[in-house]
Amino acid sequence: MIRIHHRLYEDVFALALGTLLVSFGTMIYSQSLLLVGSMAGLALLLQYVTGAGFWLLFFVLNLPFYVLAWKRMGWRFTVRTFIAVCLVSALTRLTSQWVAFANIHPLYAALIGGGLIGTGLLILFRHRIGLGGINILGLFLQERFGIRAGYVQLAWDGLILLGAFFVLPLDNLALSVLGAVIANMIIALNHRPDRYVARSADQAQLSSDRPQAA
Repeated sequence: MIRIHHRLYEDVFALALGTLLVSFGTMIYSQSLLLVGSMAGLALLLQYVTGAGFWLLFFVLNLPFYVLAWKRMGWRFTVRTFIAVCLVSALTRLTSQWVAFANIHPLYAALIGGGLIGTGLLILFRHRIGLGGINILGLFLQERFGIRAGYVQLAWDGLILLGAFFVLPLDNLALSVLGAVIANMIIALNHRPDRYVARSADQAQLSSDRPQAA
């Protein structure tokens, strides 16, 4: 097993890049009337139904899960996750103002959007940064019971897509399924506890300060 100690600047860079990728992928999905997974998927679905802004829905829906994060994953993880959710909420709103597509094929949108979101989540997970909601639950179940976070995400996404059956056209729904599979397989195949265990520099320092057994 490889144990990686991340420095603070590495965590900051991962936080910025991961949230930027997730935000850009989510914006592509929003403009293509597709559905992403996790809590972002539920926020998008509610946006299509109610017309409320994704950024606000995404922020509010994640609030209850910080209790689980604080109790089970520690305050450092909770603070990082809260910052990540705030960044995705803000960047998704801003990206739609910075970037506009005159034309984007729905199939390409599903492929590139799923790839961007999956890669962004993978970067965040590698640095013990969640993105709220089911990401918190998935990381907790993986660390506590060895259930891969990607498979937890996939199960939740199935429920979201089932609800989308009553909202989206069938072709958009099918492409959303494809995008969800791509995003979650990136996580499931690359974020494995038996291959990679990451700790931040502050966690590594705490471990080194503990008294060693004789």
